[in-house]
Amino acid sequence: MNDTQKEPVNFIQKIIDDDNASGKWDNRVHTRFPPEPNGYLHIGHAKSICLNFGIAEKNGGKCNLRFDDTNPVKEEDEYVQSIIEDVKWLGFDWEDRLFYASDYFDKMYDFAVQLIQDGKAYVCDLSGDEIRNTRGTLTAPGKESPHINQSIEENLDLFVRMKNGEFANGEKVLRAKIDMS
Repeated sequence: MNDTQKEPVNFIQKIIDDDNASGKWDNRVHTRFPPEPNGYLHIGHAKSICLNFGIAEKNGGKCNLRFDDTNPVKEEDEYVQSIIEDVKWLGFDWEDRLFYASDYFDKMYDFAVQLIQDGKAYVCDLSGDEIRNTRGTLTAPGKESPHINQSIEENLDLFVRMKNGEFANGEKVLRAKIDMS
């Protein structure tokens, strides 16, 4: 590229530039890399690390390293340590911004209860395959779950029982009430 050509701006940087020009977010840029510690990183992860840490660095911002450790069956500390080493090896530092999603389980649970109380979420018994088959496509509407109109009280009861481990993993799921048309 010569001196008369401008460096192309990617769509993410354009959004940041537009937000900064309007004063949105007080010109703060804060990104995150959220790996699930269930295996070693691959080249796609490296791209995401460079993108998120790089955007923050370029814009004088910060980037969090936040482990999405919400599936303890598949996660191991070995992978956490490996990811930490890999991010450092790529030349990035999260400073004091290392977080674990599991640290926020109580808060996430409270948010889920609030969604149920507000009539915006429900407990569904459909299997994963059944849910996939009712989602719809870009050209065809989805189908509502037969559980979408359960009472708030029933949903709260089922959700508490889910938390207490009364059901097998995946037997019931919390779903948002959305328009399937």
